[in-house]
Amino acid sequence: MKIALDAMGGDKAPLVNVEGARDALALYPKIEKIFLVGDEEILKAECEKSKLTDPRIEIVHASQVVEMRESGAKTLRSKRDSSIAVATELVKSGKAQAVVSAGNTGAAVANATLRLRTLKGVERAGIASPFPNEHGVCNLLDAGANPEAKPEHLLVYGVMGAMYAKHVLGVEKPIVGLMSNGEEDEKGTTFTKATLELIKGVEDAPFEFKGNIEGHDLFETKLDVVLTDGFTGNIILKASEATAKAMSKWLKVEFKRKPIRALGAAMAQGAFKAVKKRSSYEYYGGSPLLGINGVVIISHGGSSSLAMQNAIRGAMEQVQHKVNPHIEEALEKLGFE
Repeated sequence: MKIALDAMGGDKAPLVNVEGARDALALYPKIEKIFLVGDEEILKAECEKSKLTDPRIEIVHASQVVEMRESGAKTLRSKRDSSIAVATELVKSGKAQAVVSAGNTGAAVANATLRLRTLKGVERAGIASPFPNEHGVCNLLDAGANPEAKPEHLLVYGVMGAMYAKHVLGVEKPIVGLMSNGEEDEKGTTFTKATLELIKGVEDAPFEFKGNIEGHDLFETKLDVVLTDGFTGNIILKASEATAKAMSKWLKVEFKRKPIRALGAAMAQGAFKAVKKRSSYEYYGGSPLLGINGVVIISHGGSSSLAMQNAIRGAMEQVQHKVNPHIEEALEKLGFE
């Protein structure tokens, strides 16, 4: 399989992208080619610095870069030769099967939607962000692609998330919940109540519907997909990331206050590493943008080389398991055309 990598996207680009591509090629022989998209001279120098000599690497020049603070939608016209635009175009032309980017999320979503279009039956794409919990991994969908969703969009998200959980994560009967402020049917906004009624009325859904769930259920309850609009989802995602970072910082401060605490921390180092691995975005790599006619992986802006390596792995798995045809088939059975 062939993957296009937005080599200029992200806070630490292009270094971590080049290193991530190097490490992915060493680990995954199924990858036929990785297109490094960006400034050719800069990428050649970075490849030399990172000792990336694998013949499966091909540099594709792009003269522009979408900065993280830019409006993603506006760059569709102003930066048509940006690394994310050129990388996405490689998928559109059939030269690549997936695109990976740690750059501007709005630009990645806009370029994917405009150039690749959505799958049959999908009106709006959604970002599925993994949340590790007591039972495995729960995917929050949508985590930022569609801030003003409709109930019908969330039903489609449920189907897409279920197909991703089943065919990529190996969950036989995915469990789907709807984010609300209480489990009771009467709780929630007008939007969430309408969504609950819609999904509960669907016969033969390809998932088990849990109904309304609360924030703590993301971490405590057996769930494979949690549905919400992109505005709420993005707040949940960023608040959770910030909480994890704050807790880590506070623990380090407290451990240093007394020698006995430092000794205890040293003895528990293995446990801390295990928790970090389980909770860190680096080990998940990126979030799939589901509903696009192609595979798109959106990575954290602060991604490391390990995160990019795993993002490439995620793209490879989604292509390998043919998630998109399964999504279209499931939606067609429910009457979405």
